[in-house]
Amino acid sequence: MNTFIQFLIRCFVVSVILYLPNVHAMSLPDTIQAIRPSIVGIGTYSRLSDQHSRYLGTGFVIKDGSYVATNAHVIPEVLNEEAKEQIAVYVGRGAHPKIRFADVVAIDQIYDIAILKIPGEPLKPLTLSAHQVREGEQIAFTGYPIGAVLGLYPVTHRGIVSCITPVVTPARTSRELTVNQIKRLRHPYMVYQLDATAYPGNSGSPVYEVDTGNVVAIVNKVLVKTTKEAILSDPSAITYAIPIKHLIALARNAK
Repeated sequence: MNTFIQFLIRCFVVSVILYLPNVHAMSLPDTIQAIRPSIVGIGTYSRLSDQHSRYLGTGFVIKDGSYVATNAHVIPEVLNEEAKEQIAVYVGRGAHPKIRFADVVAIDQIYDIAILKIPGEPLKPLTLSAHQVREGEQIAFTGYPIGAVLGLYPVTHRGIVSCITPVVTPARTSRELTVNQIKRLRHPYMVYQLDATAYPGNSGSPVYEVDTGNVVAIVNKVLVKTTKEAILSDPSAITYAIPIKHLIALARNAK
């Protein structure tokens, strides 16, 4: 009898240990609700321009809540000084988000990532997770796929990491390689190919674990099947994302 009781106790302990890692797991609706306050719009603002606000992509809050991560290609290379155009972070939901002017404090063109600093009360930062993502893992990303046509309303897409692949998409001839692709050939690295549909406004969106909300990558480009003009009507459902370890490295020196 004592041996049988000991066996039951061991089974109970093992079942408890196996269950513990999932105690804090969240459902996707819970995860979305938790991360949504950290999703922001990235663009420019000019009081003197006919179009005051220009939305260029998505960003998300990191570090102590005063920093925002996005793609380097989302940040405009040149601002209209005559119109007093400034880089802006759009905070909140709806037709009238709050505007915070931002400064670029770190940027890496090779990995296509940038960090902005914003003034004011700190926002809720997301947790960055540098764990090794495996093919087949379920992920989600939240952002503004078509900008702010109807106001800022974050949209979530779900999918899986379908492949870990070189950053440059294979080309049949050298003529098919763009200038940026050729530059990245000099500094090759791996990116995540996602089986999920993204659009141009998703650039800079955080890719996160469905059950924790921890960020594992940043959306940076979408495979175009035909022409860029047809991307909204005929999406490829193939999206690429930069592993978050590159953002973690860049953020260490961001001040």
